[in-house]
Amino acid sequence: MSESKRRRPQLVADKRYGTASRKKAPAKSRSTTKRRAPRKPARRGPRGPRRGGPIGALRRLFRWVFGLIWGFFWRVGMVVLLLTAIAVGYIYTTLPDARALLDGRARGSVTMLDRNGDVFAWRGDQFGGVITADTVSPHLKNAVIATEDKRFYYHLGVSPRGVASAIRINLSEGRGPLSGHGGSTITQQTAKLICLGVPYDQTKWESEAEYEADCRRGSLWRKVKEAVYALAMEARYSKDEILTIYLNRAFLGAGARGFEAASQRYFGKSAAEVDPAESAMLAGLLVAPTRYAPTNNLQRSQDRATVIVGLMGEQGYLTAEQVNQARNSPAVLSEAAAARAGGYFADWVMSEIPDYFGDNTTEDVVIRTTLDQNIQSAVEEAMKFIFQEKVHEDSEAQAAIVVMSADGAVRGMVGGRKTRVSGVFNRATQAQRQTGSAFKPFVYATALDLGHSPLATVVDEPYCIDVPGSGRYCPKNYTRKNYGRVTLTDALKRSLNIPAVKVSEAVGRDKVRLVASEFGLASDLAAGPALALGASESTLIGMTGAYAGILNGGSAVTPYGIVELTLQGDPDPVMGAEGGIRERVIQKEAAGQLIWMMEKVISEGTGTRAQLPGWQAAGKTGTSQEARDAWFVGFTSQYVAGVWMGYDDNTPLSGVTGSGLPAEIWKETMLRVHEGLEPEPLPLIVPQQPVRQTEQRPQPQRQQPGGGGLGQAVDNLLRGIFGN
Repeated sequence: MSESKRRRPQLVADKRYGTASRKKAPAKSRSTTKRRAPRKPARRGPRGPRRGGPIGALRRLFRWVFGLIWGFFWRVGMVVLLLTAIAVGYIYTTLPDARALLDGRARGSVTMLDRNGDVFAWRGDQFGGVITADTVSPHLKNAVIATEDKRFYYHLGVSPRGVASAIRINLSEGRGPLSGHGGSTITQQTAKLICLGVPYDQTKWESEAEYEADCRRGSLWRKVKEAVYALAMEARYSKDEILTIYLNRAFLGAGARGFEAASQRYFGKSAAEVDPAESAMLAGLLVAPTRYAPTNNLQRSQDRATVIVGLMGEQGYLTAEQVNQARNSPAVLSEAAAARAGGYFADWVMSEIPDYFGDNTTEDVVIRTTLDQNIQSAVEEAMKFIFQEKVHEDSEAQAAIVVMSADGAVRGMVGGRKTRVSGVFNRATQAQRQTGSAFKPFVYATALDLGHSPLATVVDEPYCIDVPGSGRYCPKNYTRKNYGRVTLTDALKRSLNIPAVKVSEAVGRDKVRLVASEFGLASDLAAGPALALGASESTLIGMTGAYAGILNGGSAVTPYGIVELTLQGDPDPVMGAEGGIRERVIQKEAAGQLIWMMEKVISEGTGTRAQLPGWQAAGKTGTSQEARDAWFVGFTSQYVAGVWMGYDDNTPLSGVTGSGLPAEIWKETMLRVHEGLEPEPLPLIVPQQPVRQTEQRPQPQRQQPGGGGLGQAVDNLLRGIFGN
């Protein structure tokens, strides 16, 4: 059956056509049938909208508007691109050689050296010298790039990714898009540092600070100009040249301009030598130099450095071992940096020089000073010890200390209980305070210079003086007791008031005033009899300098801190020392006898708390009216030291006199100052037993204000007061 189907015989009708015809016909039929197959009706409704209608019209309108906008912005973009290219090209032609941009300070610096030639303080804008991207420590270079611009070597000066990231962070933190993080590249920051090529002009800006504030403005237009300037810099300079400018121009706190100056200031070493921890601390200053300056807050600076060490590790600049080492051994300040730019002493030195060599200098100035850093440390330690151990923590009392040599060279100074500060009120040099009984040595100096013996006597008894225009003046001793006839030495060592006034009146108030003023105490000395009891005012440095005149044998001194001032690179000094020993005030014998009397104050009298084991010391206590001021000033054969204590608002001290805390501060200071020194005796002169006044040698004549001498009447008065 299947066989018959496969081999069916041809029909007659089939034979009418050829073979080809028979084969084509079915094919044609199939083809025709396929082409004419009925089309399915198009679906309508939501699945297949017609090309016409309102939606199609809106689509065509959108395409037209989009094309119009695209065409507009395409043309505007081309114009902006062309203008940018022109601006970049113009700026390119104005850019100087990269080396001319390394030091852009508008003012110079002041570097201070101690007596041994070591740097201890800086002022002004310090520029430590040129460093380059090749010579700086690789760790510092990597720290800066890791912190500020990790794609620095790959962009063209502007990083759209960085700007977008900064805007996102600012908005997420609730700030404006341009407030806070700027997303600026190192190139853009360098453009800002050089103020887009606009130099500082004193005629246009009131100050350099105002000029720099304008350079740092963050407006949108300013950002655009920075971006254009950055593109021009990228075209003009190599990446390393741009980085070199940045490393030399960045402000890093405490007046340091550039990483070399900052490294020298904070660590006492070159920026080529800093390790990873130090590099991270320096790089951390870039975000906020004043806030993160290690001289302001070392712990905060170290915390910031820890973050940067982590960034350096994440970006492959440090191994895990180096990261751990840097975190476990954070950078610390050098001794000079820890001294807070020289503190009170440096402030005083700056006040002693002309402004054009100081705060307003346009040169780099070097000042060699009298400061001894060991003595300065001793002064600071003594102050801290007393206030920590013997003063209530809630007390607002202040104190000041000055240490100097017998020629007036100041070796150490603190002007307040906070010892390491700068730019604050200096109680050692600026505060005028009543001297109290610390003035009495100059009363007795006058008497000794007129020929009276330290063993001469005076009667301590109730005593009053009629003062024209003021009524009766009746001084009282501190103890409210009287001690009868006493020697001048006893009167001084017990700080008796009545004998001091009697001696002053006897030798002549004008002569006492003259001696005191010639020793340096010339600030409005009191005119009445209270002069003898220290009613006048003086600074601590002035009083200490006056005592130095006693130690050196009776010659006045001018306290000084400057040895010489030079301009950097110039060997010839511009200024020399303007202080030191001046003219003789009292005879050397009188000075030696006064030293003997003042030694008794410490060994036997009111100053026993100031005794120094193994050393002879001489000095005098002082307490002003109502105990508003307490003093102790004294000396050994090596150094003179003065201490003042009181309140800034003149509140009376409670239970404090010059023989108390000031004497203890003086002792703690001098113990540290004399550590390691061999004791030497004072240049004192032991007096001989006095003869009667009529047998004494003629009194030397001293010129007085207004001329004239005491005359015979005063001599008779002296005989009545001084006994055998």
